Amino acid sequence: AVRAAAAGRALLLEKPLGADLAAARAVADAVAEHGVVSQLVLTKRYHPATQEFLARAARHDTSGARSCYLHGAFLAGDQATAWRLEHGALLDLGPHLLDLLDAAVSPIVSVRATGDPRRWTELTCAHENGATSQASLSGAVRLPRTRTRIELFGPKEELVYDTAGIDHEECWPVLRGAFAAAVRTGVTTAPDAARGLRIQELLEQAARSLAA
Repeated sequence: AVRAAAAGRALLLEKPLGADLAAARAVADAVAEHGVVSQLVLTKRYHPATQEFLARAARHDTSGARSCYLHGAFLAGDQATAWRLEHGALLDLGPHLLDLLDAAVSPIVSVRATGDPRRWTELTCAHENGATSQASLSGAVRLPRTRTRIELFGPKEELVYDTAGIDHEECWPVLRGAFAAAVRTGVTTAPDAARGLRIQELLEQAARSLAA
């Protein structure tokens, strides 16, 4: 990615942005230095239901939030790759929930983690607006289907985001359209390398607390 940015190429980037914080910073710095378009493949961000949830969350006075991203794909099958089995749910699933909690509640100022990334990880996030959120992550639990859910609580009625019943194939045309528009105009409106670096900084905080 660093070489591609230096060559002036637009970048469609997988999450996490890097294997570690230093690698992620190198990509983000290269994008900024060479002024290239970048877009991060946080697939859930591109679904209309997610966009509607974030728009409603912006008007929600949130005191606290609970969330989870759970499935059993790491137990066996095509998704049980060596990378996922080595790094676990924190790096694979964590970027999605951290991105959405950061966007829906308010910027995360600190995050700590407990558990085992290969089995179950629990994140506790402190937010800029004083709210606290929690995120449960696992790719190694037996469920009938993937469970991704965010609940926002406060003085108003609770606000819930749940991917049950969502057709994830709807994300891809939106993602491709956003990237094509960014390449054409030179302006990225979707999550970019800078956003990826911010998420990587949060992942690094979580990983350090796990190792402590």
